[in-house]
Amino acid sequence: MTEAIYPQCRIVTERFLFPDTVERLLNLIAVIPGVRRILLNGPRIPATVPYGPAKGTINPHSGRKEISVGGQTLMLETQVGTVILELESREVIEEVRKACEKAFTEFSFNIQEGRFMKTQPSLVDYAKYGPDADEDIIGMADPKSKKGPVILQGGR
Repeated sequence: MTEAIYPQCRIVTERFLFPDTVERLLNLIAVIPGVRRILLNGPRIPATVPYGPAKGTINPHSGRKEISVGGQTLMLETQVGTVILELESREVIEEVRKACEKAFTEFSFNIQEGRFMKTQPSLVDYAKYGPDADEDIIGMADPKSKKGPVILQGGR
């Protein structure tokens, strides 16, 4: 189990982020030493329309797009509203603030410190990954998702 010794912060913006902005921010954050985990929060963008007269047809949402982070391509399936980070130390927060200032040029943001990710396995983690779940994915399980979290290689 991970211990609650790592500081966490949450980047809150005044609006949902476009995929290009998310890609720019993640590429700036991914190169900062001391960032352990990144969690993107927001409503899920389904691949097909889930209800209504167009149910089952392809969802033409502009926020569902492939982005490239740290040389790896991943499908952005979330309309990102907040970004939660787990850090090695509190000193990293100032570097994160500088990265946000570079990424968010047309709107404001706020960085909040606190506890935003679970640090011990929950019932959802146990049901999804079993009793021997990887410590790096604890608290990152989406109970509605049929896939696990996207793990970018590299970093620490």
